Amino acid sequence: MAFEGCPGSRMVDFRTQESAEASPAVKVQSQLRQWPIQLHLVSPVAPYYQGADVVLTADCVAYAVGNFHQDYLKDKAIAIACPKLDEGQEVYEEKIRAWFDEAKINTLTVMIMQVPCCMGLLSLARQAAGKASRKVPIKYMVVGLQGEILEEAWAD
Repeated sequence: MAFEGCPGSRMVDFRTQESAEASPAVKVQSQLRQWPIQLHLVSPVAPYYQGADVVLTADCVAYAVGNFHQDYLKDKAIAIACPKLDEGQEVYEEKIRAWFDEAKINTLTVMIMQVPCCMGLLSLARQAAGKASRKVPIKYMVVGLQGEILEEAWAD
């Protein structure tokens, strides 16, 4: 199979595949419905974002939260980002705004770690909401280093 460009950034929509039972080697079925997931690589108007409930999560969250797929990813579209290490974050704000106005997402849940630098991801979402013409509810969740939810609230 030939790929154009980087195969890691080729868009794949897993929603259209039959949901297979987890194989014996897989203990927990993945709830991932799309590819790519890194915010720099996603198209904000991809079909899986249209009218979706979207989870925007800091890179570390899924590693800290043991049952992330089942509890937070099931039936949702996702994008991941690191507010401390990722460059070119001005692109992030525009992509989030496009989710609101062009993809017409239902809700946005921003999941961040308890470390101070993670607040930047929530700030980007709020800034994008301020520039969007459509209002979308934004929930944020702060995750502790051991995966516990420390705070959950709707953003202003």
